[in-house]
Amino acid sequence: MTQIGTSAQPLRVAIIGSGPSGFYVAEHLFNQKDLVVEIDMFERLPTPYGLVRFGVAPDHQKIKSVTATFEKIARHPRFRFYGYVEFGKHLTLQDLKEYYHQIVFTTGAQTDRRMGIPGEDLQRSHPATEFVAWYNGHPDYRDLQFDLSQERVAVVGIGNVAVDVARILCRTPDELVKTDIADYALEALRQSRVKEVYMLGRRGPAQAAFTTPEIKELGELADADVLVLPEEAELDPLSKASLEKSQDRAIRRKVEILQEYAQRKPTGKSRKLTIRFLVSPVELYGNAEGQVVSMRLVRNVLYETEGGTLRPRHTDQFEELPVGLVFRSVGYRGVSLPGVPFHEQWGVILNQKGRVIDAETSQPVVGEYCAGWIKRGPTGVIGTNKPDALETVQCMVEDLQRGAVLQPTYPEASTAEKLIQERQPLYFSFADWLRLDALEIEKGKAIGRPRLKFTRIEDMLAALGKSST
Repeated sequence: MTQIGTSAQPLRVAIIGSGPSGFYVAEHLFNQKDLVVEIDMFERLPTPYGLVRFGVAPDHQKIKSVTATFEKIARHPRFRFYGYVEFGKHLTLQDLKEYYHQIVFTTGAQTDRRMGIPGEDLQRSHPATEFVAWYNGHPDYRDLQFDLSQERVAVVGIGNVAVDVARILCRTPDELVKTDIADYALEALRQSRVKEVYMLGRRGPAQAAFTTPEIKELGELADADVLVLPEEAELDPLSKASLEKSQDRAIRRKVEILQEYAQRKPTGKSRKLTIRFLVSPVELYGNAEGQVVSMRLVRNVLYETEGGTLRPRHTDQFEELPVGLVFRSVGYRGVSLPGVPFHEQWGVILNQKGRVIDAETSQPVVGEYCAGWIKRGPTGVIGTNKPDALETVQCMVEDLQRGAVLQPTYPEASTAEKLIQERQPLYFSFADWLRLDALEIEKGKAIGRPRLKFTRIEDMLAALGKSST
């Protein structure tokens, strides 16, 4: 029997999802010495790169430059991209087992966590994930409506996504026009009447999840003053003790920046961004039309758990904040995949170090793996996915060495391609994406922007002469 992973019989790997994790898995596999691997990457949308395209804020073009690395990986002669091919619709898990030795799920965390408070489903109350996808031109979200005629907006959460949402709401049209924000979102934000934005954190400054560059950037907005209440910028005794003990320089720097903001006086800019700490929304109030008009906040204090974590506890102090638009940004959550063991409470695929685990036997499922947010939950930045992917690939290589791989009936690249052509003749190859990419950049250049995104799948198909009829 020919050894798997050689020129005579390459290791055939299917990667489901084309975000950073998927590309890092591919990169680590290609970097394995004495291993010949062929990778087919599947993506539900015609375009690759996942959250780099649809999650990274449009005014963060530098972060998006990581796609140059991914493009290099995709140009590997043993790599194939199949865009606009949906797992569970065009291909089933059983199909993949017939064509691949190993399957890796890198589908990310596609939905949001809920706050679980009364009034959460009122009109003008939205998940931040939907707003982010909307302004980034995601085809599934482009037709959503957000009432930007409201003057006061609350963003619940204090991570990088919350900061992105607050910052985009506070940017001027002149700042936004230099980005690759979706054209319809640019126009809507041009008409925005938003004057005040509140970012609400349930814990204190030392526990804020945003990164230092993100919080620093808020102080440099062209036409928005950033404010922090002096009493909320001060660390409570438990946070002080924790910071002294950890000597974490990154946290110390974040606290310093926030305390500097607390000393600032408004300079008369047309918008105001207020960052609040130790407050939690407990209810959203609506008007007769069922639209948000205000929220009830409770003041929190921190206590230490047995594990040493500082958690918020409600007090008996409340306040009402008049707001006409609310975005919740309290975490992303993974979505289960057909036939793949899933941990509902955690919102991740059931796994150990990236090996998918059978829920009943607690044993690894042969040939199935995961990486990225669908593996560990929504933590870290883009680069965090690289070591995470390596851990998964090490497990894949170990399993290959001991022969614990799937035994596909059709392990040739040509047979998989034939199946995909039959199931989804409109699939996008990586060459198709490069053509689309060039068109977006060309259209953007004509109006002085980095790119003008295609936001409708029909338009993408038409641009490449593919017929959906």
